[in-house]
Amino acid sequence: MPVVRPSDAVVHEIHGARFVSYATPLSGSKELCAWRGEIPAGTKAPVHTVNREEIFHLLTGELLITLDGRTERITPGDTVIINPGTAFGVENPTRQTATSWVTTSIGLRAELADGSVITPPWAN
Repeated sequence: MPVVRPSDAVVHEIHGARFVSYATPLSGSKELCAWRGEIPAGTKAPVHTVNREEIFHLLTGELLITLDGRTERITPGDTVIINPGTAFGVENPTRQTATSWVTTSIGLRAELADGSVITPPWAN
């Protein structure tokens, strides 16, 4: 039975945010990936289009989430469903770090507006 302890989680940092990955193929997952996201105050991640469905659950803080040009403020307990092909942006306009829990399927890729593609190591 794979059990991933907090001390075993792998940390990645990109675009000012921190991703603490728990479920990946390296930790024993066969289909899904899951991580805790830490989005510091003032962070604005670039808009990107995802190729897999992503479930984004806010644990603490407040964020502005943009999906296909429509922006919503989310608060703890809110869940955002990001469908494949959706342009997705995250901004933390507050003074505190926001934390989230994200789940997706293995193979997530994100395409930025300039056409560059990111294959996040915490989702593959």
